[in-house]
Amino acid sequence: MLKIIGRRTSGNVMKPLWLADELGLEYEQQDVGGAFGGNDTADYLAMNPMGLVPTINDDGFIMWESNAITRYLAEKYGKGTMYPTDPHVRATADTWMDWKLNAINAVMRPIFWGLIRTKPEDRNMDDIKAAIKQGCKFWGMLDTHLEGRNYIAGDDLTMGDIPVGPQAFRWFELVEDRPSMPNLEAWYKRLTERPAFRKNCMNPLE
Repeated sequence: MLKIIGRRTSGNVMKPLWLADELGLEYEQQDVGGAFGGNDTADYLAMNPMGLVPTINDDGFIMWESNAITRYLAEKYGKGTMYPTDPHVRATADTWMDWKLNAINAVMRPIFWGLIRTKPEDRNMDDIKAAIKQGCKFWGMLDTHLEGRNYIAGDDLTMGDIPVGPQAFRWFELVEDRPSMPNLEAWYKRLTERPAFRKNCMNPLE
């Protein structure tokens, strides 16, 4: 059986959990990291030398790095659906998965850490406001891309949506003063209508 190791409140752990539920996979989830600890033990580091979450154990095959896990699970268990067989559709999904790493992570980290994990009196509001301004630019890119599309790679949900969805939840929850982005908002609404997304990605922010 698939084992997903990592605490549910981690945005990176949300990816394989959401994907596994979309695919109808049976799995076991183990809370590790954050307040649960355990990610600095010798046993864990033997599986994942970075000491981060998630790690998966798929019937003895162990791997780490959440986007790589997303691609692996999508291809193994959802080829033709979550893992598109059309090379152009798959390349579109891949592009936006990498965009999330290179663009969205950089702006969401100071917003999330600043507003959720920092005491109000210790917050650097200049840094938070600068990240929100840059976030408006980056999320606006996705808004433009989503014109005429239901999901990131086309008409259907694919692996391309999986890394971006949890960060979109944080963006909509934390940033109230944001410009209207109708395509992004419609896409996000579609995500919130999916039971697997609600179960795994709309957790209390902590």
